[in-house]
Amino acid sequence: MDDSKHEQDTDPVDDNSPRLKPEDQARVDEFLQKGVNSVERKPFKPIRLLILLLVVVTTLSVLSQLLAKWAGVY
Repeated sequence: MDDSKHEQDTDPVDDNSPRLKPEDQARVDEFLQKGVNSVERKPFKPIRLLILLLVVVTTLSVLSQLLAKWAGVY
């Protein structure tokens, strides 16, 4: 195997180099500043989501138990 070719393939990409041309980056920045992307949102609350999930699962479990008793399964 040619070592010089292998070294060229594994050279790290310079992370500081721009990936877009300046005019393309300007268009991206302009898009991000308008519409849905500029709306301020409330912070995500994972505890609230967990509580909601527990309430829904518990409610469905109780309803399924009541349905099973009503149908005579238990």
